[in-house]
Amino acid sequence: MFKNLGKDLVKAFNTGVSYFLPAVVIGGVFLAFALATGEAGSDGMKVTNSFMQNINTIGSAGMAMMIPMLSGYIAYSLAGKPALAPGMIVGYIANNPVGDNNVSTGFLGAMIMGILVGYVCKWIKSWKVGPTIKSIMPVLIIPIVSALICCLAYLYILVGPLGALMKALTSMLSGMQGGSAILLGIVIGLMTAFDMGGPVNKTASAFTMALMAEGLYGPNGAFRVAVAIPPLGLALSTFISRRKYDTAEKQLGVTSAFMGLIGITEGAIPFAVKDIKHVLPAIMGGSAVGAGLAMMHAIECYVPHGGMIVVAATNKPLLYTLDMAIGVIVTTLLLLVLKPNIEDKDKKRPRYHQQIMKQL
Repeated sequence: MFKNLGKDLVKAFNTGVSYFLPAVVIGGVFLAFALATGEAGSDGMKVTNSFMQNINTIGSAGMAMMIPMLSGYIAYSLAGKPALAPGMIVGYIANNPVGDNNVSTGFLGAMIMGILVGYVCKWIKSWKVGPTIKSIMPVLIIPIVSALICCLAYLYILVGPLGALMKALTSMLSGMQGGSAILLGIVIGLMTAFDMGGPVNKTASAFTMALMAEGLYGPNGAFRVAVAIPPLGLALSTFISRRKYDTAEKQLGVTSAFMGLIGITEGAIPFAVKDIKHVLPAIMGGSAVGAGLAMMHAIECYVPHGGMIVVAATNKPLLYTLDMAIGVIVTTLLLLVLKPNIEDKDKKRPRYHQQIMKQL
């Protein structure tokens, strides 16, 4: 059952993020649209228009579904359909205040409980039962027993420690100022650019979106700045340092620019595949600088997307744009220094071919 624990957990987290992302997008976009029409008050933005209040309700519903879906689909990845409903139920409980102290463990509790539900369901699946009982196992026995075990385990054993851990994490992140906030931004930026939409990038994305559910939008602001920097930096480099790119790459620069503007980091992948040892340090450096500046400037982004198309959904649009631009410039300058000209590469090739011919 625990033979491939590491791989199973990575797959489960990626599945959870993939399935709960649409709910986050729907919730975030509708909320941002509604709040943009609201009025600023002492307790934040207040939506007064009746139609926009309904839009706000839709957005709130989407955000409320986020954590239960994360927990449910983590469990689903580990144990299939019988684990889905129990995972969502325990995720819902984790995301709402329970007990005498009204403890809510949010995304951390949901992730841990999703894993627990998945492995409890796997264990129940391994029971040796007769053919009659076996036929009702997936729809009756496994969901009910796993929900009972995991929900009671959470309510009586895990809610206290997990709640304390979540409270400490939230307090630490919300209280970050100066160097510690910048350091968090740098780490987010490095993770964002490292694999350009891969598991490390998705881990950073899941982390920042989960914090959104706790009312912390700063890390999401840093991440949304960082996602646009690799493709935009490479696009700018193809326009400025034309001797470093062939004709196909120069044409690709236009596509990369468009993808960067709409917050799709994967626009940098074709360049990294061809020259990863020079491209990767450059885009990681630029993203780290941009995200670090975003945390320093306390940029907040209220929607789960990045690039320039969400600039209106940030608390400081001008600084958001400036930090992104600085990150793009850093990436472009690093590429100017690190990446060799095509002519320089070509000069090395005859020597290489001569060595091959001598060996033959």
